[in-house]
Amino acid sequence: MIPDAPAEREEYGPRTRPLPYERGTDGPRVVLVGLDGSRTSERAGWYAAGLARRQGSALVVVHVSAPPGLATLVPGLDAGEVRRGQDELTAELRRECRRGAEELGLPVTFLCRRGDAYAELRAAADEFRADLVVVGSSEQAGHRLVGSVATRLVRAGRWPVVVVP
Repeated sequence: MIPDAPAEREEYGPRTRPLPYERGTDGPRVVLVGLDGSRTSERAGWYAAGLARRQGSALVVVHVSAPPGLATLVPGLDAGEVRRGQDELTAELRRECRRGAEELGLPVTFLCRRGDAYAELRAAADEFRADLVVVGSSEQAGHRLVGSVATRLVRAGRWPVVVVP
């Protein structure tokens, strides 16, 4: 078992002061970013952190991993090994968020969810009343036909969405 086993929610950095909820006034109060370990999501994470720091916003980082059941559908793939890989990635992202929160003096909430990335990001954005959602562009060719998470978030039209290349 990995010492940094996934937790549902952790908070790092300074505490935010509670403000009355008011969407779209003086800039984003809550910036939500989705991280999956890809190059584009890493750039999206740094973009969101910089924006949150400059705006004095809280940053909510959401990492969504696929349910372990999907790994069993691929022949020759060990579901336990896939799960260990996902847990290692989650632990690494958690460490990076904690380090970034301390370095930037930024309030960061780290969420670890399992399931469909679009559904989990949408739910977290609603739960935290995100003023802005930041994601990396998809690096998978198939998403041009089916639609990426970023495209689906933009089409939902519920929050401003920044897609970082």
